[in-house]
Amino acid sequence: MSQTSTSSTRSPGGTLAVFDSFDPDGRGAYENAITRFREQNIVLPTFAQLRDPSNIPAAIREQLATVDKDAPDSRNLFRVHWFNAHADEPGQPNFPGFVDVPDHVELPSELTGVEARIVLAFGNRFPMIRAHKVLAAYSCLVARLVTGRFDPTAGRAIWPSTGNYARGGVAISKIMGCRGVAVLPEGMSRERFEWLDRWIEHPDDVIRTHGTESNVKEIYDECNRLAQDPENIILNQFSEFSNHMGHYGVTGPALEQVYRHVTGERPGRLAAFVSASGSAGTLGAGDYLKDAQGARIVAVEALECPTMLYNGYGHHNIQGIGDKHIPLIHNVTNTDLVVGISDQSTDKLDVLFNSPAGHRLLAERGVEIPVIEALVDMGYSSICNTLAAITAAKQWDLGPDDVIVTVATDGSELYNSEREKVMSTHFASGFDEDQAVAVFDQHLASVDTETEFVRSLEMGPVERNRVFNLGYFTWVEQQGIAIEDFDIRRDQAWWGSLRGLLDAWDEMIESFNADTGCRFE
Repeated sequence: MSQTSTSSTRSPGGTLAVFDSFDPDGRGAYENAITRFREQNIVLPTFAQLRDPSNIPAAIREQLATVDKDAPDSRNLFRVHWFNAHADEPGQPNFPGFVDVPDHVELPSELTGVEARIVLAFGNRFPMIRAHKVLAAYSCLVARLVTGRFDPTAGRAIWPSTGNYARGGVAISKIMGCRGVAVLPEGMSRERFEWLDRWIEHPDDVIRTHGTESNVKEIYDECNRLAQDPENIILNQFSEFSNHMGHYGVTGPALEQVYRHVTGERPGRLAAFVSASGSAGTLGAGDYLKDAQGARIVAVEALECPTMLYNGYGHHNIQGIGDKHIPLIHNVTNTDLVVGISDQSTDKLDVLFNSPAGHRLLAERGVEIPVIEALVDMGYSSICNTLAAITAAKQWDLGPDDVIVTVATDGSELYNSEREKVMSTHFASGFDEDQAVAVFDQHLASVDTETEFVRSLEMGPVERNRVFNLGYFTWVEQQGIAIEDFDIRRDQAWWGSLRGLLDAWDEMIESFNADTGCRFE
């Protein structure tokens, strides 16, 4: 049982969730976890293996050839990375292997209207939930598990989310042999709840809070109520630094691999990384890419709820980027640009990208068929990221030697019911060629730094500190984080001190696996 320790920060009123050493009171939880995993033959992958799947033992890779990617099978933990092949063909077994470079698409200037190269990595290649948030869920639970802070035989893992993270948490909980509880707004897409209905065993393990995407405080309030029961362990993606570090150590290097691939024959610099905020976990990949490649970081939010832009509030439908607050794990003082994108654009472009009329128009505008076919892999936040990347290219006057990397968090299949609503509201008479032209011209061809549907703001020292200070009201006044612990996050040296956590957790994971004695052979 590893006793590795780095530095930690604790507060009397709340806790910065930096689990850097074994909990001295956690021996019983740890032993119970060992027993449970031994009984169910569960092996945990290390972050090093998720960062580079060639490190996964051959015996495990061979067994995955017979395991459905979306099944509640513990071996699918070794698919919680960006290197899964796309093998989900109708009527064919869904047993994809691994690829050398994460699946991605480079969007042509005929689509984006800019010379800069915009590249999206596909998150719907991840297992079970077909979204990259399952990596965040694994990162958060495994950090607690191997440090003796979660007992899978007694505790319930509570997953507060606006959608995909809760699903990822339920999936990870189930295959780790414990109960997972999804806490998410009642107004999220029907597909999210249908997935949860298929995976949960107890109906009361899905808790619907008031509101939609922007109602994050209502989620926190429900979690505070649940936390009164000591058996409920809150894995709050907005404040668990293991979420940040999972993306720093796994997503960041994966995107660097994509960048190196697309510049292999056509050199270019990595100018920026773009990601909608949400929990700010994925923005941790931007911290890695800034450290490794000097990329600037673009944080994105819904224009209808311009919290970072204007200290604003509101409601929107870009599902996956909950707001009206600044996540504790957002490294705000490392952010270079904030972009606000309207949900009117993401709603209508989703229709364009998934309709015959839209496909015909794109082909007429010179977009090649493989790119058009790849648009189905872009959900609402993916479109949002794309529009923000275009905005960043124009903000910084980027050219053909500049590469912007971003992520397609999930695919359009999670928004079929939302598309039906958009059609009934905006295109009741149908979506034809004229409608396609209007949407393309208004929401894609006219993207700029300041329009009806886009806003942007450079983040100098004053703006960085303004946005940072907004977090005070959520985390100190509402959630009880000590002011000293809140303020220390302003310093980049503190964030740098977190980088050793992944190696420490990997050492603990290896010790945990050794203690269970489990292996896939």
